[in-house]
Amino acid sequence: MHRHGYKGTKFGRQRDQRRALLKSLADSLILRESIETTLPKAKAVASYTERLITKAKVGDLHNRRQVISALATLEAAHKLVDELTPKLAARNSGYFRVVRTTARRGDNAQMAKVSFVDDLAKKAPNTEPKKTKKPVKAEVETKASETTDTPAKTMGEGKQKISDKTAVTQAARRTGRRGNR
Repeated sequence: MHRHGYKGTKFGRQRDQRRALLKSLADSLILRESIETTLPKAKAVASYTERLITKAKVGDLHNRRQVISALATLEAAHKLVDELTPKLAARNSGYFRVVRTTARRGDNAQMAKVSFVDDLAKKAPNTEPKKTKKPVKAEVETKASETTDTPAKTMGEGKQKISDKTAVTQAARRTGRRGNR
């Protein structure tokens, strides 16, 4: 069998297992900001996550949904789009560093650490949240008192209890289920 036209490493897994592996590794990388795994997996997850960061930088609804579907958890997707991409705005690519570490003891596999090139803990986004004025309590209380008691609501309260019971029985008749009879 020839190797022409086959992209990516297979990791000895089927396609759905390989996708799940990359999703979970990318999820962990975004949440923890550095992971240690085998060298081929480290290279694959760095490439996979760099494409996600490029999509997250656009920030529109379509790209946000693509990022959500490409990661294992919603928490990681929101962290990537809302917190990490503003800190990575200066770069166009090359967000990750893959550094070889020791060989694994059990099978002598080459291990590698994947981490962001920039120190994201120190970097803060350039935009600060704007301070908004809080409404005066007197204005809020007057608006609440105007909307609470209206004659239509007070007249319909007694009828509401009866209509709830009749609605339940009518629904039971329509569906053919009338309780414990």
